[in-house]
Amino acid sequence: MKQHAVALWRDVSQPAEARAQALLDAMSLSEKIAQLGGFWDRPETEPSSDVVDEPVASGGDVAPMQHAFDQARRSFADATAHGLGQLTRVFGTAPVSPTAGVAALRAAQAQATSGSSFAIPALAHEECLTGFTAYGATVYPAAIAWGATFDPELIEEMAHAIGSDMRAVGIHQGLSPLLDVVRDYRWGRVEETIGEDPYLVGTLGTAYVRGLQSAGVVATLKHFAGYPASKAGRNHAPVSIGPREFTDVILAPFEMAVRDGGAGSVMNSYSDIDGLPAAASPELLTTILRDRWGFEGTVVSDYWAIAFLDLQHRVSPDRAASGAVALRAGVDVELPDADAYARLESLVASGEVDESLVDRSVLRVLTQKVGLGLLDPDWQVVPAATGDGSSIDLDPPGNRALARRVADESVVLLANCGILPLDRSSTARVAVIGPTADQSRSFLGCYSFPNHVMVHHSADDLGVPVPSLLDGLREALPLAELRYERGVPVLDRDSSGIAAAVRAAEDAELVVLAVGDLAALFGRGTSGEGCDVEDLRLPGLQDDLVEAVLATGTPVVLVAVTGRPYALGAYADRCAALVQAFMPGEEGGRAVAGVLTGDVNPSGHLPVGIPRSPGGQPYTYLAPPLGQHSDGISNLDPRPLFPFGYGLSYTEFDYEDIRVSSQEIATDGTVHVSVRVTNVGDRSGADVVQLYLSDPVASIVRPVRTLIGFARVELDAGESAVVDFAVHADRTAFTGIDLARIVEPGEVVLAVGHSSEDLPLAASVQLVGPVRRVDSPVLVTPVLVRAEAGVRG
Repeated sequence: MKQHAVALWRDVSQPAEARAQALLDAMSLSEKIAQLGGFWDRPETEPSSDVVDEPVASGGDVAPMQHAFDQARRSFADATAHGLGQLTRVFGTAPVSPTAGVAALRAAQAQATSGSSFAIPALAHEECLTGFTAYGATVYPAAIAWGATFDPELIEEMAHAIGSDMRAVGIHQGLSPLLDVVRDYRWGRVEETIGEDPYLVGTLGTAYVRGLQSAGVVATLKHFAGYPASKAGRNHAPVSIGPREFTDVILAPFEMAVRDGGAGSVMNSYSDIDGLPAAASPELLTTILRDRWGFEGTVVSDYWAIAFLDLQHRVSPDRAASGAVALRAGVDVELPDADAYARLESLVASGEVDESLVDRSVLRVLTQKVGLGLLDPDWQVVPAATGDGSSIDLDPPGNRALARRVADESVVLLANCGILPLDRSSTARVAVIGPTADQSRSFLGCYSFPNHVMVHHSADDLGVPVPSLLDGLREALPLAELRYERGVPVLDRDSSGIAAAVRAAEDAELVVLAVGDLAALFGRGTSGEGCDVEDLRLPGLQDDLVEAVLATGTPVVLVAVTGRPYALGAYADRCAALVQAFMPGEEGGRAVAGVLTGDVNPSGHLPVGIPRSPGGQPYTYLAPPLGQHSDGISNLDPRPLFPFGYGLSYTEFDYEDIRVSSQEIATDGTVHVSVRVTNVGDRSGADVVQLYLSDPVASIVRPVRTLIGFARVELDAGESAVVDFAVHADRTAFTGIDLARIVEPGEVVLAVGHSSEDLPLAASVQLVGPVRRVDSPVLVTPVLVRAEAGVRG
């Protein structure tokens, strides 16, 4: 051991990489390799075939093919014999209290540090897509609901709260956000995405990164890249995608979160892209991510993604070879366990793997640990204020209030004939019908602790209070006569309850009909990882229930509580109102009830379109001209029932007076686009002002329009504000004929409106000068909202 090196790596006055390099120089090969893997202390499992409507008491994987790796697991003693890179889900594997979790983490860290000559702690990671995935922790709305808020500041605040809870109990890394751009609504993981537009996904995803990392927790971008473009929307299916779509749509949010957000970690995708698995791609993990974008953090494998190189992709003959392929490509840490990377030492000894590749990844891991304070002399497993964890509340009132704010802003009013908002003092007979009306888990995402883990342990205990929609309506309509009937299960094809639901509807003056999803894993649910669908009909017999209730003639308010958009075209003109709630979290029942009664003025806007019919997939608003409706060319009309960006309010907003600072700018210039927004209704509310770019003539085929800026604007009745977008020419860039990103001279049209299809104002701007190659683009459109005539901005 080099004594001077030990002193240096403990010296907090030295730069992080210098400290990490000094430690690396002193380590043996076995100690280095130990830093490149994790350990997951998980129970052995068997695959479960339980249907979603019956809570699972035991069995069922919580990660892909988890059961296939049970017998090959190493003991913790073996895993920590030379130290350990990461601890996998100490809190997120089984229901443990903060006290028990802190104790377990302390014990695990004691063993991990004792196995290292240098007492190097393990980095502890957890899932955090809908909040800290731990027993008793706040369950926030799913990521698709974040997209509906169009509110980056709120999502950053939420992420900071999530990170603060994680850091308080000794967690260093969160496996979020998911920056996959929706390409096919049939994909089960749509609920985990932020939407179908790369700018919206990138902006809110970057906000999440900033919030989580401001609390001292490393954010992990996933899944890099191409995962959501799988064939037929099937989980893990191959991806066949052109280089322009891949760059301009799939990669764009990741680039934003790396360049603008400073994300500390990236997780590879399971998919193969045109035959090359992401985990085996030096072009993706090194050339693009590091050389082009300047990423300096760690790349971690999705769970068992390295093993899948030989098990599923068959691009390597065995597990050791898979490790060598992934290491060369740029995967630094193997999760959740060290399997392939545990075999690297023999490959280095034989000369098949150069030790410099091991050193490259270990230096990144150690540098990250230095940055997190794990190698400081005064490092503690948990902050001093945490103590034994007994005083930790992972779902305090402040968290619940924040979860409610996100839920409130995410609910989308799709249609309203005037029946909403409901009168809180009403004594009317209201039938509350449907499988998601009194099923609290429907409001929670697949990666929430209750649906991801707790469902395998208890049928009743969710860990946190989650009022259902029925509970919310009982609070919001205290004088009304409420009668509840489920009608049909979420998924099980049992029609025996439809008759009772029809009788309830016939006896009522109003029906609130709640349909939708129940998230789970690998086919055990209607939404979530591995829960892909053939088409976009409502799950099970829910369409039959809707038809039967509508046939009664009683006015129906249809509430869709879902993780993906379902086809609602058959009901749009027959319901008194339509409301879309994308898995709005533990306070979702109250939030939806608040929207129905007017306590909350709806302000959510669609991050994905609502299809008219169940087929015709895939389709998103980013389609080029021939992907749009082509009368006389095809008999199929792919246009949605409600488009991306759409959302109604109980007030109305008028846009007027669009102005551009210049009708001509250089291909490296900036143009300001402003519009006046006025609340012309009789109550306060918020609207999302959206700016779209169209390129009438370009050297390649481009989308008809694409979102390049937005601003959420809150105004009292009668108030106005001017929204000013500063559009740099780089925002018009695209991947050109030679696959270079360029800004091209010519006309562009900048349109402002309420949605991708409702754009009342537009202005033309000419880009002049030479074609300009863009290596480091301006990624965000700055927005200034200023008050007019004393109006609040």
